[in-house]
Amino acid sequence: MDWLTDSKIPVGKTAKAVFDWVRDNFDGALDVLADVMEMLIDGILWVLQEPNPLIVILGFVALTWAIQRSWKTCLFVFLGFLFILNQDYWEEATESLTLVLSSCVVCMAIGVPIGIAAAHRPKLYTYMRPVLDLMQTLPTFVYLIPAIVFFGIGMVPGLIATVIFVLPAPIRLTYLGVSSTPTALLEAARAFGATPRQTLLKVELPYAVPQIMAGLNQTIMLSLSMVVVAALVGADGLGVPVVRALNQVNTALGFESGFVIVVVAIVLDRMLSMGGRK
Repeated sequence: MDWLTDSKIPVGKTAKAVFDWVRDNFDGALDVLADVMEMLIDGILWVLQEPNPLIVILGFVALTWAIQRSWKTCLFVFLGFLFILNQDYWEEATESLTLVLSSCVVCMAIGVPIGIAAAHRPKLYTYMRPVLDLMQTLPTFVYLIPAIVFFGIGMVPGLIATVIFVLPAPIRLTYLGVSSTPTALLEAARAFGATPRQTLLKVELPYAVPQIMAGLNQTIMLSLSMVVVAALVGADGLGVPVVRALNQVNTALGFESGFVIVVVAIVLDRMLSMGGRK
């Protein structure tokens, strides 16, 4: 079988050549992108860390009430954040929340319009599907390599790697929500003289809201799953003590920080679960 390996397809070399070309020709654009991402991260981090933790917690409880209208869910969110304070992981938790919220802003800002465009152009989604499959199935550690090449180490490469991994979720669910709008609703809107813009804003998007919210929920959960991976490229947050515990074989630290990550995930899931609202 040596003849087969002698004519090896240069997948790795081609990828390296592409990355080198992008770095050499778009260095300025990458610097601008890094600056914008860093400003977004710093802004969210300031909002979460500058005020007293109890004020931030009450803000999350108020947001939960606005979404869920359930005092039980609000109490659960309140107790969950109090537990994080009790474990002395508030700083790390807010850093991870910053990464999660930043990725949500970027992914939803990019994913929802692309999902809408794909729903209106079936051929576009057909071409996009292999790319989305590749983005979701490629091992997450692979994303760290170009992130380091383009942005060095820190929160920004962690955010970029997270966005690449998470982006297919809002695209797919937005596409599903918009494309599943009943034909009867669309025909009724057109019969009353609605323009394509009005049909999108007043029929398709309202009908797709549950799917879009599910996409937001998936974005948050997948972003949180990247916390430990992002720590490997210098991103702060709850992934740092997990990596430290792994290096030191520290069971107590690993379980403690891992459980806090679970609490954060459950709290965010309860906050945004559409099924919880009555």
